[in-house]
Amino acid sequence: ESPRTGVDIRLGERARSTVEVGTGRPGVPRLPALPDNTDDLCRDALRAFDRDAAHRTLDTGRYRMRFSVWGNGPPLVIVHGLSDAVRGFAMVMHALAPRFTSVAYELPNGLDDGANLGTYRHTHYTADLFALLDHLRLDRVAVLGSSFGTTVALRALAERPGRFSRCVLKGGFAFRPLKWYERLGARQGRYWTGRLCELPFREFAMRRACPATWERCAPLARKLFLDCNGQTPIRAACRRAVMLDKLDRRPLLPSIGTPVLLIGG
Repeated sequence: ESPRTGVDIRLGERARSTVEVGTGRPGVPRLPALPDNTDDLCRDALRAFDRDAAHRTLDTGRYRMRFSVWGNGPPLVIVHGLSDAVRGFAMVMHALAPRFTSVAYELPNGLDDGANLGTYRHTHYTADLFALLDHLRLDRVAVLGSSFGTTVALRALAERPGRFSRCVLKGGFAFRPLKWYERLGARQGRYWTGRLCELPFREFAMRRACPATWERCAPLARKLFLDCNGQTPIRAACRRAVMLDKLDRRPLLPSIGTPVLLIGG
């Protein structure tokens, strides 16, 4: 068991037979797949992350930013999503370590990092990214934004294009207003204590929202995702969600000239 997250890195023995995958929709046939070795890769990545990555802290003036640096080569900065953590990108960083220096950082959570989330604006998230680049003396980097992190990356590309060589947007969006029930839950959750893992029916709701995460994801990789998601404070995730509801980055898109790779699905 990892001392950092409690994820059992022994979980998920390598599959010795074929597994069934499908869409989860009625009437769609389930097809045999090749043996899945994802858990082996995940286990190796978590061990290497604990052993080889350098874990540091930076006081940005708004919060104590925790970040990890790992690998050799040109720098790649990773901005995680609405409810995620640096450790959730261990497999990506592990695969890139021979060719890139990955720098992944935690967004402010307001629980144990000194952040005052009530005063946070979206511009502050972008300012935090530049504070990290300045602290590490990185003049030009590649950036990977995931989900909520793509909105931070887009603003950064528009504000200071010279600091970025290229960009990857995973599950990205420039405009994502909430549905009425998402808005209602997010507004109430801004004042709740605790972490997402303490919410009742959390896994049931996530399973309904994204069945592929359960049907096509290896057990250890899924457990790592759930752990990183679950450790996010409720109020931090909800305040980011409320921020998204009114955020529109579409006007910035024509001004972005940096090469961008979009990853969806």
